[in-house]
Amino acid sequence: MYPFNRTDPKKFGRSVSIIGVGCTPFMETLNDPDTEGLTEGELFGHAAIMAMKDAGVTPKDVEFYFHGQASPLGGSNYLTPNMQVAEWFGMRGKASMHHSEACCTGYSSVEIAAMAVASGMYDIVLTGCVEFGDAIAIQGKPSYIREHFSFEAFQKSTEWMTDNAYSRHLMFNSGHDDTACWYAEKTGISVDEMDKTLCQLAIVARRNSKRTELAIDHRTYDEDAEAAGYDDVMAYMQSDHNPKIGEYQRISGLEHKCDGAAAAVICATDLADKFTKNQPIEILGIGNSSLELSNPRLEVRCTYEAARQAFQTAGIDPSEIDLLYANDFVITSQLLAAEASGYIPENEAWKYVMEGRTACDGDKPINPNGGRTGFGHAHAASGLADVYDAVLQMRGKAGEHQVVRTPETVFLRGYGGGQNICNLLLRTRRFR
Repeated sequence: MYPFNRTDPKKFGRSVSIIGVGCTPFMETLNDPDTEGLTEGELFGHAAIMAMKDAGVTPKDVEFYFHGQASPLGGSNYLTPNMQVAEWFGMRGKASMHHSEACCTGYSSVEIAAMAVASGMYDIVLTGCVEFGDAIAIQGKPSYIREHFSFEAFQKSTEWMTDNAYSRHLMFNSGHDDTACWYAEKTGISVDEMDKTLCQLAIVARRNSKRTELAIDHRTYDEDAEAAGYDDVMAYMQSDHNPKIGEYQRISGLEHKCDGAAAAVICATDLADKFTKNQPIEILGIGNSSLELSNPRLEVRCTYEAARQAFQTAGIDPSEIDLLYANDFVITSQLLAAEASGYIPENEAWKYVMEGRTACDGDKPINPNGGRTGFGHAHAASGLADVYDAVLQMRGKAGEHQVVRTPETVFLRGYGGGQNICNLLLRTRRFR
């Protein structure tokens, strides 16, 4: 299952922890007069200020900030977007850098911030991500004037993910149907069983997001089915109301792209008491693997490899995972991430889904915030939104979507259309 080259990362030089988190609502800003006209600086600044307030720190305490955005030039007309947001959260003149790893950006933002602190160069940093996934800037216009980013235009932009000189661009939908084909072949389940599993994943995602305050979708498929005259939500999901777009994938299994931002404050664990009263959430392990899009089943191969690295650096066993997050802009990713991480036994994830065990109130919850199809997908910001939710869950403060057993160890599987996989292992710091 490993890619061509294998990496064996070392443990951090010192323990690093998350001490504050912030997240905006995920939304379609153009659809509300109260949010239309917002800019990257305002969204990023809101999340950054929220994270600093949560950590109990001020901008003067923060020594460096990282800015992540999946497509700053294509979506925002910015070349140096980290410079464009500094005024909004008191960081004028602070050292900073921008990075972009497509939809993996939010997970990578934690990795690079952790490395900066673990190296000893900085004691406390802020990392944040922002994206207007639904409302893109118009060339030649001020950035508060935007237009709707149609799905057709979005699909066109996926050509940027391929080396177009030497590779053939695979159509976005059919390319990501490949993981569903792989999973069905691996487990030996029928086309109908696979279809029902993917539909059930979408049903559960909406039930979770309905209970999540910051999510974009608060209407369940159960409600849609009833409104359409169906007594059985699965019958509705397998009808023309939810058409197939590939051999397995249906519309319900694709992301709800939107606008949003999230941020986290990260510091050396042994200095946490100096800055905050929050229980530190230690970044216990990280794994990273990448393959160019033309490589067959790159998501599968890289997820297994990055999981191996994360457990190696953390020094723990998969049996210790209490909660899983998977960047599921194509919902099949939940099945892959659950098994690659060891959270659910090989070939069993589809059964757990159908038995209700992966729901928010199940014994093996996945994406209690609703994931990319329910919480929404503001591309770069989504990974940090998952980290935000994981921290709330670990503090026991997630509200209506709090999982049954407060998690101590959380695994996050990040994946970007730019072919990056970044897995994170977080743990509540046991001793202070």
